[in-house]
Amino acid sequence: MQRITARDGASIALHSTGTGPGLVVVHGGGVTIDVYRRLATALADRFTVHLYNRRGRADAPPRSVPYTFEQDIDDLAAVLEHTGSGNIVGHSFGGFIALQAALRLPIDRLALYDAAVSIDGGFPAAWLDAAHEALRAGDTARSLAITAGGINPQMAAAKLPFGVRLVITRAFLRTPIGRMMGDLLPMTLDESALIRDHDGPASQWAGITAEVLLACGADGPPYYVDLNEALAGALPRARTLVIPRSGHDAINRAHPRLVDPLATFFAAPVTPERTGHL
Repeated sequence: MQRITARDGASIALHSTGTGPGLVVVHGGGVTIDVYRRLATALADRFTVHLYNRRGRADAPPRSVPYTFEQDIDDLAAVLEHTGSGNIVGHSFGGFIALQAALRLPIDRLALYDAAVSIDGGFPAAWLDAAHEALRAGDTARSLAITAGGINPQMAAAKLPFGVRLVITRAFLRTPIGRMMGDLLPMTLDESALIRDHDGPASQWAGITAEVLLACGADGPPYYVDLNEALAGALPRARTLVIPRSGHDAINRAHPRLVDPLATFFAAPVTPERTGHL
């Protein structure tokens, strides 16, 4: 682990492993980099994988209040500059950050898994106000149950009576991953609100010149398929990929059916014609 200096002078802890071209992982909401270490290990024989916690988590500095994604982009810029990497893996809200960054930073390639953007209302957000209300009332279990059902409508648990889901959520909060997600829930809701507030047409992303792989899981939230297709129609150098037998957390599980396409994508040579960079 090494420390690098963010644009505001804060210290970012950078965790790097492997050899070869650099890949920077921008993690999703509700978790820390710990759940991405299996991915880093799976890619480490071909790439140098750089992990860092986004603000407010684990070894990261505090985040600004009120929260905006500008600080996330500044931190990502500092990591890219320090590592010399032009390659990014973005997951969930990390995909939102990566896309925002690609509108202004010199990025060569983006591989996004379940990129959490909203295009023409395509990202579900009707649950968000109720989740905020429950959290303000101090009921983390209720808020997390509402959140999980809102963003994972395809899961069998989402179809259970809410009282049953609440019991399951309370038990989940007693597990290590559950405690982490509960602790980070305020940030998850803030980030979900940003996704909702930046809803718009796919054309808002048309200025991205990086080559983009838009991946999602066949067993994950179904709206990501439509969002990826809409993004691919607007981005000049993008293609979609649906990973079989994979859910939203497949990138953390790092099965070869996801890791191998990522490695192939990043191993291909980059040319000015493909990225739009001179």
